[in-house]
Amino acid sequence: MSRIVKAGLIQTSLAASVDEPLEKIREAQIERTLKYVDEAGRAGVQLLCMQEIFTGPYFCAEQNPRWYESVERIPDGPTTKLMQDYAKRYSMVIVVPLYEEEATGVYYNTAAVIDADGTYLGKYRKNHIPHVAPGFWEKYYFRPGNLGYPVFNTRYARVGVYICYDRHFPEGARELGLNGAEIVFNPSATVAGLSEYLWKLEQPAHAVANGYFVGAINRVGYEAPWNIGEFYGQSYFCDPRGQFEAMAARDKDALVTAELDLDKIREVRNTWQFFRDRRPDTYQGLVKP
Repeated sequence: MSRIVKAGLIQTSLAASVDEPLEKIREAQIERTLKYVDEAGRAGVQLLCMQEIFTGPYFCAEQNPRWYESVERIPDGPTTKLMQDYAKRYSMVIVVPLYEEEATGVYYNTAAVIDADGTYLGKYRKNHIPHVAPGFWEKYYFRPGNLGYPVFNTRYARVGVYICYDRHFPEGARELGLNGAEIVFNPSATVAGLSEYLWKLEQPAHAVANGYFVGAINRVGYEAPWNIGEFYGQSYFCDPRGQFEAMAARDKDALVTAELDLDKIREVRNTWQFFRDRRPDTYQGLVKP
């Protein structure tokens, strides 16, 4: 019998002006997102993820210490606890991307993973931190991740997380596969222009190279402080053959869902045997500085 799981991705535009108090922005974003969490629950979604740092704008377009005040603890912060309640309510695994405070002045771009009974399973911290013009000043806000590439054994599937810029690096995507991921979620904030054609190229390639499903999430529309381009949505699922299973529109808030047959992973890996034919003894150059 096939192992079919129903998975969902939430993409939204910003729900409040960035000139509002930070708590009001957070509350507006959570209210907007919870509408889709409830929709996912009614639709029987079993695995769900939202966009990168979903509780606010993509603030890394400027270097402003104001945004440091939008951090929260994981798992003891309010958003993780709220999503634990929703996970338990709907028997749903939820991946929750947040701006995390480990200690005062020590902040990470993180995703908490919550199991279907509301149990906090752990977190992934974004490993690759861009600092490039125009508008990606992430080293001002985030330390590089220090938790490796964990895979979480949830009720429905083995889940890995990669965050936005991580997707340009095949090494971590491969490690997630070696660690047993069946689906990798990539919550993102990516804009039209140079990266848009890569959006539909790199992550299907990771899915093919590693024989797992990918759920890629992007935000929607125009927002400050990023005033130089459009977040183009198009959140999608692809299968271990790199084929698209479902995709959202570029310009609409949405929940996109797909039924993923996890037995396809064995079928594809037994066909291609990429893991069997790896030659790690020849890859020493990959880990040189």
